[in-house]
Amino acid sequence: MSLAELNKLSPAAAQRQFESCCAAEAWATAMVQGRPYSSAEQLLTRADQRWQGVNRVDILQAFSGHPRIGDIHTLHEKYAHTADQAAGEQAGMDSAEADLLQALVDLNDAYVAKFGYIFIVCASGKSAAQMLALLEQRLVNDEASEWPLAAAEQHKITTLRLHKLLA
Repeated sequence: MSLAELNKLSPAAAQRQFESCCAAEAWATAMVQGRPYSSAEQLLTRADQRWQGVNRVDILQAFSGHPRIGDIHTLHEKYAHTADQAAGEQAGMDSAEADLLQALVDLNDAYVAKFGYIFIVCASGKSAAQMLALLEQRLVNDEASEWPLAAAEQHKITTLRLHKLLA
């Protein structure tokens, strides 16, 4: 979608577009109210500024827009390319892949139990093994350390989605 098209959308349609980038309703509403944008840079600057003003409720609402890592079906779909790349390798890779995905499920469950919200990471370009390593690293954090990391990852995801929206 072009910036001009985004600027011309009805408020409700623009709200849906912004909420597809970040499920925090207050953030999306502020983005709609900031229109028209004269450039993608202005839109991204507004997105950054508005993100700095969100509260915990907004951030948790943004998190709610993501599938939980514990959803095996979603994980298999997300990493289906791994199975194709591993074709012809040892048969043990299939069980290793299943073990890796199960470890993601188990550690995400532990993460939710510890922090009360899903594990958020900007997963673009990351393998399942990399996701697992990040989850293991962050699971040892305390809440005061983890919350800003999770919020920063959400902001990365939002920024990436805004770039894709305007592509």
